[in-house]
Amino acid sequence: MSVSADDIKMPDDLKPCVAFHGHLCPGLVYGYRVAREAMRLMHLSRAGDEEVVAVCENDSCAIDALQVLLGTAAGKGNLIIRNYGKNAYTVLSRPMRRAYRFSRRTGYAYGGKDRELYDRLEAARAAGKASENDERQLKRMKIADLLSQSFADLFTTAEVPYEEPPYAPLQPSRPCAVCGEMTMAGKMIPMPDGRRVCIPCSQHT
Repeated sequence: MSVSADDIKMPDDLKPCVAFHGHLCPGLVYGYRVAREAMRLMHLSRAGDEEVVAVCENDSCAIDALQVLLGTAAGKGNLIIRNYGKNAYTVLSRPMRRAYRFSRRTGYAYGGKDRELYDRLEAARAAGKASENDERQLKRMKIADLLSQSFADLFTTAEVPYEEPPYAPLQPSRPCAVCGEMTMAGKMIPMPDGRRVCIPCSQHT
C-alpha cells in the first residue's frame, strides 16, 4: 500500500529518494535518516566514485535512500549487501578512514500526535480488519513520525574500527569453456580437465 508523497511534508533531499525508489514508505525513510546522520557525522557528500562505502545487513527499501544520498551502488562496488536480515548499516569514509554502524533500536514506538488513532489503526491491522484507507493513514502517520523523531530514538550509533574495504575488482572476461559466454576471469571455476567454466556450467558439468 503506497503513500502519496503529496500527503507528507518532506525534506527536499528525500524527494529524489522517493523518485528513485518509486514510492514513499517507512523503510525508505529509515534509510534516509541513516544516510543523513552518516553525512552529518563524517561531513560526507555524495560519492562520485568509491570514497564512501555502505555495508548493509539487509536488502530492504532503506538501501535505496543510501544509494541516492551517499552515491553507493552495486555497480561501483561501494554498496555491499550482507543480507543477515538485520536493520543495521555501516557507512565508511575512505578519505577520513572512519566508519559508523547504525542499528535500529528494538521495537518502533510511535511518538507523534493522535496516539489513540494510531493505536486503533494498529489494532485493526493486527486483527486483519484494516481497510485500504486505514493502511494508508497508518503509513502516513508513521512516516511523518519517523521524520520528526530524534535519530537517537530510532537508531543506536557506534563508531567502529575502520577496515579498508577492497575496491571493486577490475578483471578481464574470458569465454566459458562450456557455454562460451564471456565471464569475469576471477569468477570462473577450474575443472579437473583444466577447462575454466562459469559458475552455472560448473554446476552441471
